[in-house]
Amino acid sequence: MKLPGHDAMARRVDEHLAPTRILLPRRVVDRPIRQVVKRLLMALLVLAVTVLIVWSDRSGYHDAADGSVDLLDAVYYSTVTLSTTGYGDITPYSDGARLTNVLLVTPLRVLFLIILVGTTLEVLTERTREDFRLNRWRTNLREHTVVVGFGTKGRSAIQTLCATGLKKEQIVIVDPATKVIEAANAEGFVGVVGDATRSEVLLRAELQKARQIIIATQRDDTAVLVTLTARQLNRGAKIVAAVREEENAPLLRQSGADAVITSASAAGRLLGLSVLSPSAGTVMEDLIQQGSGLDLVERPVIKAEVGKSVRETDDLVVSVLRGHRLIGYDDPSASPLQLTDRLITIARASGDAQSLNTSHRQGG
Repeated sequence: MKLPGHDAMARRVDEHLAPTRILLPRRVVDRPIRQVVKRLLMALLVLAVTVLIVWSDRSGYHDAADGSVDLLDAVYYSTVTLSTTGYGDITPYSDGARLTNVLLVTPLRVLFLIILVGTTLEVLTERTREDFRLNRWRTNLREHTVVVGFGTKGRSAIQTLCATGLKKEQIVIVDPATKVIEAANAEGFVGVVGDATRSEVLLRAELQKARQIIIATQRDDTAVLVTLTARQLNRGAKIVAAVREEENAPLLRQSGADAVITSASAAGRLLGLSVLSPSAGTVMEDLIQQGSGLDLVERPVIKAEVGKSVRETDDLVVSVLRGHRLIGYDDPSASPLQLTDRLITIARASGDAQSLNTSHRQGG
């Protein structure tokens, strides 16, 4: 296992000690800053209209300082009037000016206050609403899937899960980059910003209640640390991890991963197969691309199949899962089939295949 030195790892961990945040997907609405700016412009518009009204009827106003009202006095009077300060140094004395204040300036004052108070209340209640959404999310979340890393591998894994019927609400993504989590939010996923090697970050993702965990980090040493931490927090979850180097796969299994995928070797084998037989490579790529063409499906043995051989089933059986033992279709011990067995089959992608995968995920 090629691990960096202790100092290098310590520096890397320190870089990720930024505050952890949970970002829930939002509906497409204006940002709070944009809303504040819009309301500020509305308030300025109300002020400008009031200034125009006062300035047009300036002869009906009296300034205690010099007796006349100019443009600056109109702006001053409008400002203190709308803000309900009202120093009284400039007052409407004619009947027309007083009627204008009653019919126009007073409603504008009320509108001005509504805009300011509404903006203040929205800013103050934004955190409360966010906390409420977060608490409700935590309460309803269980048996979900945690995906660590939203790069190419993580995205592909999520696409496969969604193709089998898993809802976006049941997926939580953990990544140290805020922009990555914001991109995940834009696609409808809940995201946690933080370093997944830290227990507190995984706990924010409610990993202790997760059913399955996918670890798709960029570095193998990070994958090992995340796997160790995840297994410590959740003993019963299924953990699938990806590594770049095949020599690191055994260490991932020792750390608690149930399955380890070597991305570099898998891609290399697919390339080699495609060179030897492009058609065979196309079939293999179709098999691993869920939801189109042919799919690999894991399903339970039905009662009508109990006691039969593997070749007597209606589906093309590849392997038989008996307990924790995976038996090949050509192994004599695979037959007869038992009620507790599960079959790995090749099936045409359809709603039925997806429903079988979904039932496996929920009840298997």
